[in-house]
Amino acid sequence: MAGRILLLVLFMNAVFFIVNAVPETCPADLGGKCGEDGEWEGEFFPGVPKIKYEGPSSKNPLSYKWYNAEEVILGKKMKDWLRFSVAFWHTFRGTGAGPFGAPTKYWPWEDGTNSIAMAKRRMRANFEFLSKLGVDRWCFHDRDIAPDGKTLKETNSNLDEVVALAKELQGDKIRPLWGTAQLFMHPRYMHGAATSSELGVYAYAAAQVKKAMEVTHYLGGENYVFWGGREGYQTLLNTDMERELDHMAKFLEAAAAYKKKIGFNGTLLIEPKPQEPTKHQYDWDAATTLNFLRKYGLLEFKLNIECNHATLSGHSCHHDLETARINGMLGNIDANTGDPQVGWDTDQFLTDVGEATMVMISVIRNGGLAPGGFNFDAKLRRESTDVEDLFIAHISGMDTLARGLRNAAKLIEDGSLAELVSKRYSSFDTELGAQIEAGKADFEMLEKKAMEWGEPKVASAKQELAEMIFQSAL
Repeated sequence: MAGRILLLVLFMNAVFFIVNAVPETCPADLGGKCGEDGEWEGEFFPGVPKIKYEGPSSKNPLSYKWYNAEEVILGKKMKDWLRFSVAFWHTFRGTGAGPFGAPTKYWPWEDGTNSIAMAKRRMRANFEFLSKLGVDRWCFHDRDIAPDGKTLKETNSNLDEVVALAKELQGDKIRPLWGTAQLFMHPRYMHGAATSSELGVYAYAAAQVKKAMEVTHYLGGENYVFWGGREGYQTLLNTDMERELDHMAKFLEAAAAYKKKIGFNGTLLIEPKPQEPTKHQYDWDAATTLNFLRKYGLLEFKLNIECNHATLSGHSCHHDLETARINGMLGNIDANTGDPQVGWDTDQFLTDVGEATMVMISVIRNGGLAPGGFNFDAKLRRESTDVEDLFIAHISGMDTLARGLRNAAKLIEDGSLAELVSKRYSSFDTELGAQIEAGKADFEMLEKKAMEWGEPKVASAKQELAEMIFQSAL
């Protein structure tokens, strides 16, 4: 009898858990409801107004304090410096699930399926979100916006159906900042995509990129991204690295050729990351990726620098941005940050004003990012589960970068930091310095000068003064 009672209790607990785990599709408290055809009626975010600029003194969390889209900074509107974009995958497909926990986010419009109907509903929610946020760009992976089918043909058909709706909802003001193919989640890509040891997988990946590039072009996308999350290795013992790198180069070469064939004028971008999910990813950081592109003559590609990836590779975001910029290869920024106490890609919204200021110094030096921009490749923390948190997170990230832009402009207009740097290298602003920089000073000439001058005097680098000037702008 005791055993039967225990089984009954366990059964009732299981039923209770299942009932409570199923997300409500149309809760009345959010003003949404389902029609007889199962489609969502009304707004997805009825409690959220269009986000407006209210200035630094505002206490309203659903307002911009620093981002004023039409305000002109250094001769350009803020919206044109920043060119913000919302990442579909984190915003509308992020569940809060992780290696150690189940999903925590059950958005009211979700019905628990990965159907075409649900994909269309998410797309409608996406464009309402963009409209209320005042952002006119978005980014996507192909498999985030439409489900896999039983065959590649059916999968492409699913994608076409959802993309047709996206095209309709975009109108003439909204477009993708970039699109990409998800070549890392499906089991077929466990050995990589362009670097897979299986020829069939290489071909399948090519077909998937072909289709993703076509729909990005159809939607008016400004760029196309390659992130090689599985393009690397777990051990070199079973890996032919040279062959894999050669294969990846041929894959990218074919992608560039197809881009031209279909008349797609967007920029092709590679997004470096050192590791995770592979132990070692081939496009480790900006410098490694630039070397790869130069070796294989793929110079029409530029870099999409993600700040959290830069720190995972042992650099600051500013370092990788400057590495890309001075090589003429800075194309886009995935705006996020990591936690210095955590050793993986946490994809947090960037809220450090000092880091944002250094990021914006690079962007201003680059003359802007167009046709690239700032994509918020960032997600809510697992414990943030309210719908309004989606807005608060993006507002915070946008305000942080806007504040960074204002600070960077202040530093440039003040000129003290630039003067300090110029003075530090002033010994090269001489006749001999000009000869060295022109490649006209040989070792014999330099030896003669060293003999003539004797022991050189070495000036202070004034690091603390540079840091003081920088901090004064914050």
